[in-house]
Amino acid sequence: MKNNFISKLLHCIMSAFENGFEMVYKSKTVKVVSFSVLGFCAGLCLTWGVIATRNKVDAHHAVGGYETTVLPEYDDSLTSLLSEAEASLEAPVQSQSFTEDSSIITYQTYRVKSGDMIGFIADDFNITQDTIISVNNIRQSRLIQPGQYLKIPSMPGIIYTVKKSGETPLSVAEKYDINAEKCAMVNNLSVSSELEAGTSLFVPDAELDWATRQEINGDLFKKPVHVRYWLSSPYGWRDSPFNPGKRTFHGGMDMACSHGTPVYAALDGKVTATGYNATYGNYIIVTHHSGYKTLYAHLSSITCRKGNFVYTNTMIGRVGSTGMSTGPHLHFTVYKNGKTVNPALLLN
Repeated sequence: MKNNFISKLLHCIMSAFENGFEMVYKSKTVKVVSFSVLGFCAGLCLTWGVIATRNKVDAHHAVGGYETTVLPEYDDSLTSLLSEAEASLEAPVQSQSFTEDSSIITYQTYRVKSGDMIGFIADDFNITQDTIISVNNIRQSRLIQPGQYLKIPSMPGIIYTVKKSGETPLSVAEKYDINAEKCAMVNNLSVSSELEAGTSLFVPDAELDWATRQEINGDLFKKPVHVRYWLSSPYGWRDSPFNPGKRTFHGGMDMACSHGTPVYAALDGKVTATGYNATYGNYIIVTHHSGYKTLYAHLSSITCRKGNFVYTNTMIGRVGSTGMSTGPHLHFTVYKNGKTVNPALLLN
């Protein structure tokens, strides 16, 4: 009797324990499954949000600017002159010298290696960056390529092309504030020799002017927006956002960023035009030195006036989407003597 009672009691305890364990297990399983589902949903929402945000600023939602199926006139000398220089240097150049008394200049060749920069090469040969740039007719220092040959003179200086017949080594030396006798000797001339227009001289110890150096090194202009932006449409040919299936030429670069972002002058200069047209919407044109002009288009507002002199820290307008535009961005064009050039090659 006693044994039966104990057996029934143990059976009841074991049954209760098993039922309780099963309830707890089921409860935990439900919780794990529930949290897993919630986590998956949260991750899915976050991923969708990131994709949606990125899609707000891309080439299909923030582009614009003038288009034409005919290539407009633009200055491609930044690459064509470099190509000509490379072609002329494919074979090693023979050393040449000009000698009179103690002034001797010799040339050697150097083949550009991967990772080379003009400044490092100049230091290795104890000459200036200006020397390498001028002697090799480099129009864009960022475009030197491994395998390219460079002429290296034995002394620092630059190449000068006579602009007007009648110039002399003396007048050229005075222009650059260098020794006239050395200039004449290096070029195997007398100090008073009259030169024809188009004649090239090596001017020892001379340097390029500031604007030319900045232009060639790609440091002439500052970025007109001082925040991070998406390059939604670069300079050159592109698939038209306004005429599907057609290739059109884009004469500037589109910098997509938030509506209302401040826009600054890319270089000191004078505001020569402001206004509105169907293509560019609200636009500004600033005229700079050395034949440069810059255009800022699709602005939401203009904060300068025609005739104002502006600096690189002067806010001239705000980013918008006026005119032919598919979203907020700044269309930025650079002109050199009336022809467009690639802004990316000039921006610091």
